Amino acid sequence: MTGSRGRPDGGNEPTTDLTRDRIDELVAEYEEREPFDLVEREHVETVPGAFESGDFGRRDAEWPVQWYYRRRSLPDADRRAAEERFLDNRYEAMVDAIRGAAAADSLDGKLDSLTALHGVGVPVASAFLAFTHPDAYVAVGKREWNALRAAGELDGAPPDSPTAGDYERYLDAVRRVADRTDRDVWTVYRALWRLADD
Repeated sequence: MTGSRGRPDGGNEPTTDLTRDRIDELVAEYEEREPFDLVEREHVETVPGAFESGDFGRRDAEWPVQWYYRRRSLPDADRRAAEERFLDNRYEAMVDAIRGAAAADSLDGKLDSLTALHGVGVPVASAFLAFTHPDAYVAVGKREWNALRAAGELDGAPPDSPTAGDYERYLDAVRRVADRTDRDVWTVYRALWRLADD
């Protein structure tokens, strides 16, 4: 679906409007085609409370890392290496970082707690936040960023190594779409994931 709104960077190329109907259509496609959909929904229900209380095991702590890398188009060796970097952390350090992020009052505090772990940069930290506070945060990656950019909601190419400031700018764009369409951020995120396939 193509609109006529200009891009945020001042360009005049047509953009793909993220309307309420378009988001609902994309989310229906997501539920139909994405292999992680059911397990994501289960984890969104169970993980936030466990992460906040600290009542979770090592496999639960690994879940956001595995989810982040396994749904992306990465060579298997790169995916395994990324997951193994995370596994170099002591379990107690994982618990402290995840609980600290759940309890922190600011986005910077949440990211600082998580990125203190080995193998966790802002993108993986954002995946943890998506499963810790799914009502407020979503994961960031090039695919999602490019979908927002194509829709005229975010300017600039996705950074190779997003900073906290980059993530905040991306998150603000997701939240603006959610507010405008009366959809939650998780719904918008799933629509963006599918939009990138269009």
